[in-house]
Amino acid sequence: MALLQISEPGMSAAPHQHRLAVGIDLGTTNSLIATVRSGMSTVLQDDFGHALLPSVVRYMPNGDIVVGHEAQAHQSEDPINTVISVKRFMGRNLNDITNKAHIPYRFVEDADSTATRSLQLQTRAGLKTPVEISAEILKTLRARAEKSLGGELVGAVITVPAYFDDAQRQATKDAARLAGLNVLRLLNEPTAAAVAYGLDNAAEGTFVIYDLGGGTFDVSILRLSKGVFEVLATNGDAALGGDDFDHRIYCWVLDQVRTANENFSPLSEEDTRLLLTKARQAKEWLTDNFEAQIVCKLGNGILVDVTLTAPQLVEVTEHLVSKTLSPTRKAMRDAKLGIEDINGVVLVGGATRMPHIRHAVQEYFQQEPLTNLDPDKVVALGAAIQANILAGNKSDDDLLLLDVTPLSLGLETMGGLVEKVIQRNSTLPIARAQEFTTYKDGQTAMSVHVVQGERDLVSDCRSLARFELRGIPPMAAGAARIRVTFTVDADGLLSVSAREQSTGVEAHIEVKPSYGLSEDEITNMLKASFNSAEEDKKARMLAEARVDAGAIIGSISAALAVDSNLISADEVAAIEAEIQNLQQLIAADDATAIHQAVDALNHATEAFAAARMDASVSRALAGKHLENLDL
Repeated sequence: MALLQISEPGMSAAPHQHRLAVGIDLGTTNSLIATVRSGMSTVLQDDFGHALLPSVVRYMPNGDIVVGHEAQAHQSEDPINTVISVKRFMGRNLNDITNKAHIPYRFVEDADSTATRSLQLQTRAGLKTPVEISAEILKTLRARAEKSLGGELVGAVITVPAYFDDAQRQATKDAARLAGLNVLRLLNEPTAAAVAYGLDNAAEGTFVIYDLGGGTFDVSILRLSKGVFEVLATNGDAALGGDDFDHRIYCWVLDQVRTANENFSPLSEEDTRLLLTKARQAKEWLTDNFEAQIVCKLGNGILVDVTLTAPQLVEVTEHLVSKTLSPTRKAMRDAKLGIEDINGVVLVGGATRMPHIRHAVQEYFQQEPLTNLDPDKVVALGAAIQANILAGNKSDDDLLLLDVTPLSLGLETMGGLVEKVIQRNSTLPIARAQEFTTYKDGQTAMSVHVVQGERDLVSDCRSLARFELRGIPPMAAGAARIRVTFTVDADGLLSVSAREQSTGVEAHIEVKPSYGLSEDEITNMLKASFNSAEEDKKARMLAEARVDAGAIIGSISAALAVDSNLISADEVAAIEAEIQNLQQLIAADDATAIHQAVDALNHATEAFAAARMDASVSRALAGKHLENLDL
């Protein structure tokens, strides 16, 4: 008996077919991509067996873009065009960047960049935004996955720090779109780590996810129970990570060098990047060793040769460790939990490999942290599990994620005050509404200013968007009822609507943070990436047409100089006119017009070419008899 494959309505005709989906950890220092194979989450490697992709992008002199290990190897030689830690600039503007003197990039600020524009970096390939640079990293990961999995991806879950605000989340989503990825969801990194840990260990209870990466710090408190992951509270610092530990070592080295060299001159961009690289290497070496040698020669001829010990590292970075514990205490208070309520502490992020970080966490929570999963890989592994579910690949381990919004969302009211509509640590997705009214008699419009933050004054919060509600019936002040609704989706992205209750007039906005790229900019970038091959083809055709036209003009001009007497003056004038027309078109950018002008010149010279042929034959036969010709 033949068997029929029956599918429910809305399901794929081949329900057994595995859809290719991935989880991506877009990290400050390193990035990873993972997928679920045979029910197991696994990190995908490149052709050389590397799982980690250094988040480094270099713009080469020949126009190529190099990403990863090769770019990292040359970061000290070409710091202006080799961008590292770009994640720290996502969704930011120039005013947000601290320690500019120690960052070897050329930041560009146009007239309105502090208010409405994304940060831009000057490279030999032109101005590049963090979104474009991050897209190159994501393109490389996407190519790795499609090569490894042997097909096109249906989507990806991309992780972001829990304390990323709306602008940073939107910038991440823009970068994914530019890389040609379908974003199934943005997932908070601590939540992704909890997914990986919880499923691998069948754990239940209340856990703290302590996530210290290269550029950000997050702490989240989650309750795990029978496949339900509920985030109770989250806190952190989007500008604190392993890079800051590198910078402290860098400053310590500079102090040592200045003390030993009285005429120490300011560092070049290359020397700054070189010392920062040496600082990172020393930090990593001290994970398993007592002391690290920092040796290099600077461009000014000064030899750096210093020794950093593990106790010295603890001393110079002690305040950074303390900065991670402050958000941890706040998250514990928000969750209304004590130390005794915590079943385990999961360490995430490469910076948690530092022994004094682990010691501080152990001392605060009075228990040894859980480290049985690789802190570099755990986020990508968890994201892959979620991507597999969202792509429609059913499993026995389907889970429910109840994430939270990291910062409060609200509106500006009279006096520059903030009225919070959605409080921080509210479970996602969420929709909240609140009624407002007019403050002037006869007011027919209202400006809605959406902000994000915990402060009471608008000036202390981040502006997200502005829009206007028009068509309010003229009433006495305070009589109109305007209902403003905030909706935050599972990605943590916001939309806001305002509705006047008596008339039903409404305004709506999908919040596009002022620090992100506009929809037109994203569209233009995508078009540019798709059309680059066609543009190259057109440029080549134009160059070839110019070369051919120049050669024809040269040969005809030479012929006229010798044989112009063979045709009438009017015919010579007609040819010279066509030559002049072609010369003018060569300077233009229209290959088709050049080809047409060449055809016209060829047509104009037909009689001249025939006359030259006749003259050449006549000269060859002059003085010869027919019977003497060698036919």
